[in-house]
Amino acid sequence: MKITIKTITAGLLVLLFIALSNALYTLEEGLQAIVVQFGRPVGNSITEAGLHIKIPFIQEVRRFEKRLLVWDGDPNQIPTKGREFIWVDTTARWRIADAKKFLENVASEEGAQSRLNDILDSVVRDQVSSSELVELVRSATWEVPQDKVLKDIPKEREEELKREIARGREEITRTILTEAQKIIPQYGIELVDVRIKRLDYVESVREKVYERMISERKRIAAQFRSEGEGRSAEILGEMEKELRRIRSEAYKRVQEIQGKADAGATRIYGVSYNKNPEFYAFLRTLESYKDKTNDNSVLILTTESDFYQYVKKAFPGKPRSLTVEPQPSAP
Repeated sequence: MKITIKTITAGLLVLLFIALSNALYTLEEGLQAIVVQFGRPVGNSITEAGLHIKIPFIQEVRRFEKRLLVWDGDPNQIPTKGREFIWVDTTARWRIADAKKFLENVASEEGAQSRLNDILDSVVRDQVSSSELVELVRSATWEVPQDKVLKDIPKEREEELKREIARGREEITRTILTEAQKIIPQYGIELVDVRIKRLDYVESVREKVYERMISERKRIAAQFRSEGEGRSAEILGEMEKELRRIRSEAYKRVQEIQGKADAGATRIYGVSYNKNPEFYAFLRTLESYKDKTNDNSVLILTTESDFYQYVKKAFPGKPRSLTVEPQPSAP
């Protein structure tokens, strides 16, 4: 009998310990909890960390994150207002604002991510399709480039660069956030921020853009080459003109020097002739002898020739035929 009472007492103590341990639970910092009874939330969400009480065996605790969570959607192919097809990759930050609503509507973080996919993808698609591509790329603080920056830009692209931005990328993301915040609170979720992480053309459009970029670069390169060839021709023309001018001046100078030299020589000849005309005639005769002979010829003259007038004067009364052979030149 005593053993039975002790056993019962021990069993009751064990049951009491299990009940107490099941009635108490701890909530860690950074988490929030909601008590569920028979699958239905009971009371408000518990957000303070520490030790808390619940009804054992009947109630259970569902814990949720209280900190910011990340939503990272899949890239979507969306047409812009100008019908350019682009890939849009969006990300967002959210938190569980009301654990009870959250549990009743989406049950878990996986369910919340799925619901955010539907809501944010729809809002992003609506905003992107109603906006121009240039508004999605640039901010509202875009400053129009200066003229020196636009000198190499084609005329058809210059107008686009100078275009004023009515809605920038920041305003579009704020609009996405505002529109999504109207829908999301009913799920116990607070949407904190939405950002467009990446924009890119689809493959077919990207290839056309690359081709256009290559064509523009080739056109600019051809323009530079044409300008270089024109400048080269201009430099060569100036060089040729300067060369002709230098040659003309040099030829003029040569002619002036030769003229002065000839005049000087004529003057010297004249002075010499006036001093001794006979000697001058003799000297010119000797020079003519030299000019009339060469290494490959033989000059045969009679004594009646005027070439030998000085010889006849030197040897009067002795006429004879003379053969004048050129002397070999000195080695």
